[in-house]
Amino acid sequence: MPASDRRLGRGELLAYGAPGLPLTAMLLPLVVFLPPYYAALPGIGAAAVGAVLFGARIWDVVTDLGVGWLSDRWRGRYGRRRPFIVAGAPLLLAGTWWLFAPPPHAGWPYLLLAALVAYLGWTLVSLPYQTWGAELSSDYDERSRITAVREGFAVLGTLVAILLPTAVQRATGSEAAGLQSLFWFMLVALPLCLAWLLAMVRETDVPERAALDLRAGMRLLVANRPFRRLLLAYLANGAANGVPATLFLFFNLHVLDVGQQQAGIALIVYFLSAVAGLPLWMRLGSGRAKHRIWCASMIWAALVFAFATQLGEGDFAWYLLICVLSGACLGIDQAVPASMQADVIDEDTAAGGGGRAGLYFGLWGMATKLAFALAVGLTYPLLEWAGFDAAAGQQTDGARDMLIFLYAGLPVLVKLAVVALVWRYPLDRARHAALRERIAGGP
Repeated sequence: MPASDRRLGRGELLAYGAPGLPLTAMLLPLVVFLPPYYAALPGIGAAAVGAVLFGARIWDVVTDLGVGWLSDRWRGRYGRRRPFIVAGAPLLLAGTWWLFAPPPHAGWPYLLLAALVAYLGWTLVSLPYQTWGAELSSDYDERSRITAVREGFAVLGTLVAILLPTAVQRATGSEAAGLQSLFWFMLVALPLCLAWLLAMVRETDVPERAALDLRAGMRLLVANRPFRRLLLAYLANGAANGVPATLFLFFNLHVLDVGQQQAGIALIVYFLSAVAGLPLWMRLGSGRAKHRIWCASMIWAALVFAFATQLGEGDFAWYLLICVLSGACLGIDQAVPASMQADVIDEDTAAGGGGRAGLYFGLWGMATKLAFALAVGLTYPLLEWAGFDAAAGQQTDGARDMLIFLYAGLPVLVKLAVVALVWRYPLDRARHAALRERIAGGP
């Protein structure tokens, strides 16, 4: 059926959001746990890990565009998005196992190959999945509801990614066993959640339109002002979120001088605050322009997180307070931009592009992955240049100062720059209503 202003029932909404749980349970270790784990293996080092993961993400950028373009043009009895999700799930599980269970003397070629497979599987599943969500409704507020439920499941997946390996590691005394437990969780949860999605959620029909040639399509894309602004803001905000995520363990171990168990508590507090904060921010944003509520959440997060630059040994209690206050913004910081992405596609459709949601989400997926690639590929070499040694118990003052700036100072500056970029965002509620009227009027 075609996309409309319909409101999804609770069962369909939950079935759509559920895959966000296992997908994010796999994503967090890729960003937070695996880089330090591989950096401590003999024969790799922090700089090599950063370079390999950056290179794998660059390849991932290419696959995002390819999968987005293909899924837009795919026609078959099982829909446009479903076949790619089904094809990607086995690849994602295989790559996850290789990443989470490396041999003791794995080198950078092993890490690169495992990352390439996992990232390709991730793209084949997550990109059509997110695009599908954007096509479920054309209503300005319902899109926020859909993305909020998906991000709520994603936060729960993040909690699983924290609690499960921590519990297994404490029981077995093995960090490797903790990481592998996440694979076994995914092996069960991912197929179940995807089966629920495929059985309960209907794909929307996109009206057939004359295909644009490459040159005309690119001109239309480049002329989309809201898209250009949102893409840049999304990239910068993703990097601002990715840098502290990749440096989280280092900050706890080498600045706050706490163990991994206490660091795990901080992560749990942070993401529990995200679960509690999401409905509060959704209620606050009801009836307001999406970009303004996004700006408000980023300003709050920046003001709170700036205090982390003043922390040191013995300040873990203050750090937990910062986790509570900044974590409360996390869910809305993910949900609102995703809803804005769907609105931007309407700008393209109204201008004559039509049916290119996969391409747009491919570009946003590219921005997301490039942001995290920059987070690892730039911060790890900078840390090593400053004299940081992941395997050392004591760091030099210069290495510690660099770690504090990269973890807490740089993200605050970037988020404030994003606020300046988004504050006058042109696609508000009135503009979106006019776009929907133009689209409803036909070509």
